[in-house]
Amino acid sequence: MLHPKIKQVLQVALSLGIALWIFWFLYRDLEFAQLQAQLASSNWFWILLSLGIAWAGYWLRGWRWALLFRQEAEQLPVTSNRAYHAVMVGYLVNLLIPRAGEVARCSVLTRNNGVPIGQAIGTVLVERSVDLLFLAGTIFIAFLLESQLFIALAGELINLSAISTSLLEKGPLLLGGGIVFVFVLYLLGRKYRSHSFINKMQLFIRQLLSGVRAIGHLKNPAGFWLSSVAIWIIYFLTMYTVSQGIEAAANLSGSQVLLVVVMGTIGMIAPVQGGIGTFHALVAYILMVFGVPEADGKIFAAIIHGTQMLLVLGLGLISWILLLNPPPWKKPLTP
Repeated sequence: MLHPKIKQVLQVALSLGIALWIFWFLYRDLEFAQLQAQLASSNWFWILLSLGIAWAGYWLRGWRWALLFRQEAEQLPVTSNRAYHAVMVGYLVNLLIPRAGEVARCSVLTRNNGVPIGQAIGTVLVERSVDLLFLAGTIFIAFLLESQLFIALAGELINLSAISTSLLEKGPLLLGGGIVFVFVLYLLGRKYRSHSFINKMQLFIRQLLSGVRAIGHLKNPAGFWLSSVAIWIIYFLTMYTVSQGIEAAANLSGSQVLLVVVMGTIGMIAPVQGGIGTFHALVAYILMVFGVPEADGKIFAAIIHGTQMLLVLGLGLISWILLLNPPPWKKPLTP
């Protein structure tokens, strides 16, 4: 039986190995001189502008997250500034351990503000659900603007008949298994409800639900939803400004850039460090579909991903250093 820490290290090493292999496989035929030539010919005003736009998006994410927290008497206020720094620490952690950044940013607010970890995770679930909703909306808009191309791509990348057959065959089994699992958990909870572990789990679930319910008790619902729209507009503007800085992609239409955003977002969702490899593969592929030469498409993906990673690394390290200074929050003593 492997030690949990060894197991975690192996999982991180495996995901990083897969990411690096995809990256190597994609760029193995690209000469370094080609990358140097493209970097030299790029308009860095647009690329640097994309970094400023992206930074605004990160700050807006922190501001939106802060709106989900209700002030409790025993907690320090979750300001937009603290939420932003926690978000950047989360992005920094994601560069090392896929998806661990969500837990990391919640832990930051637990340490510095006294927010229960379950409540913080509940707010992150709300955020991610909203992001998924807007991703679906973005895909729908891209479909309306590029319907023929979108259908052709979906047919190439997704085997719909195989998915439907699999759902018909395994759906009832998965549903039945899920019901049995929930029922067994219910019986165990009733039998061992006085156990300390069960009590802690019940407290965590209550905190989690408290965070999820925050979406229904927003003091500034307009700000929350408008900032969500703005975040996705910023994703588009970030990709669009980079395309203006690279000659091979400068003639892409707005709808084509939107489809590049969709593919890039899907690539970033993959469980690898920082979307390495998967982002590059999907962005380069869609650019080739739009007539951008293969080498230029790969270089475009490398430039936007590389500059964004450097931005996250720099801002994340600054936020991590700043968050080291405040002493850990301690629960006030009751008189």
